[in-house]
Amino acid sequence: MDHTMMKTKPVLPLLAAMAFPAVISMVVNSLYNIIDSFFVAMISEEALTAVSLVYPIQNAINAVSIGFGVGLNAVISFCLGAKQEKLAYTAATHGMVLSVLHGLLLMGGCMAIMPSFLRLFTQDAQIISFGLTYAYIVFGFSVVLTIDLAYEKMFQAVGRMQVSMVSLICGCLTNIIGDPLLIFGWGPIPAMGIAGAAWATGLGQTVSLLVYLVVQYYRPMPIQISRTYLVWNSALDQKIYSIGIPAILNMGLPSVLITALNGMLAVYSPMYVVILGIYYKLQTFLYMPTNGIIQGMRPLVGYNFGAHCYDRVRRLYHITLVVNALVMVGGMIICWTIPNVLMGWFSQNPDTIAAGSTALRWISLSFVVSAVSITSSGALEGLGKGMPSLWISLLRNIIIMIPAAYLLCRGWGPSGLWHAFWLTDVVTAICAWYIYRRTTGISVKNYPH
Repeated sequence: MDHTMMKTKPVLPLLAAMAFPAVISMVVNSLYNIIDSFFVAMISEEALTAVSLVYPIQNAINAVSIGFGVGLNAVISFCLGAKQEKLAYTAATHGMVLSVLHGLLLMGGCMAIMPSFLRLFTQDAQIISFGLTYAYIVFGFSVVLTIDLAYEKMFQAVGRMQVSMVSLICGCLTNIIGDPLLIFGWGPIPAMGIAGAAWATGLGQTVSLLVYLVVQYYRPMPIQISRTYLVWNSALDQKIYSIGIPAILNMGLPSVLITALNGMLAVYSPMYVVILGIYYKLQTFLYMPTNGIIQGMRPLVGYNFGAHCYDRVRRLYHITLVVNALVMVGGMIICWTIPNVLMGWFSQNPDTIAAGSTALRWISLSFVVSAVSITSSGALEGLGKGMPSLWISLLRNIIIMIPAAYLLCRGWGPSGLWHAFWLTDVVTAICAWYIYRRTTGISVKNYPH
């Protein structure tokens, strides 16, 4: 897609064209997450528990990479809309260098804290051993992941969503095929157990990056990454981080939440930690279509904001909100009708399936109203308003959710925690609507020129 189409094509067909490849990518990625957990669960329930405990730190690495990419995406799309091409090239070059630095720091830091982190939640030697084996291999691919996601956000910023879709699909398929081959072995390939699951994840990320490199070589983006643009521009870097840091926190807050909820549930039984881990695996599948739509919307609102097409920005927000709400209605219906089937994909324990089915039904009541906070937060990021977006995420993941979960868990036991999800999303939706309405005044004064 020629990036100038972002301000000339009718809004609904444009959003569909941008969002559809992202939705497909997110659904495939969610399918990979479910299949990955399915194969890990075949090793043992201890292996699945270990992966569930590693997940918050793994998600934190993704949060830094994706969140920084959101800032990069917003600045590039705004600069292109404002016809500041050289500034867009400088942003892309700085973004790639900083992504490599982020990957190195994340790899070292996460490996260092992992043993102590796992011991916060379990003293089971087998679970700790599984967790460390899985984490050290996965974290070893951190630089590959950060570069991969930087390319993803840059291709999206110029409207080439299909490239991101193909890259993610190739990576996920590599992972899906690699899981059974490396976990259980086949022919000359030895069975590696949980280490095989980790290697499959890293190989999938590597394949995704290779796709971007090949496409960039033969059909490069209309933005340049070159030493020529590796010049000091503190205002530009500050703008990327002013959007990226709140987006990083937005993405990372669920890790803080999951860690806190794991601590509350572990007091009762490891079974509830497993249930929460299964829910978050399923949640990626249920929420990824809406996240894909947000990915399609974000560069569009940024580009049209930069081009001063403010009516198109408003229309994009409202259309996205309606579509996301409809998607979440479907997710709620699925969780109410077949929760036992969903839980049965990951556990054969009848107690886990029964308790997990109840949890899914109550949590799913939050899905539809959550569309308001998700859409508002994504639109604000695209407009370069990182702090209001962060406030919405803080309300949803920390300020309201953790106290509500603690109080309800103490009063009703583990089942009380499931009610905290829908209660939090109702309150957050009201706040998000108010925050979005108050902070969407049109201004470009904070952007570097």
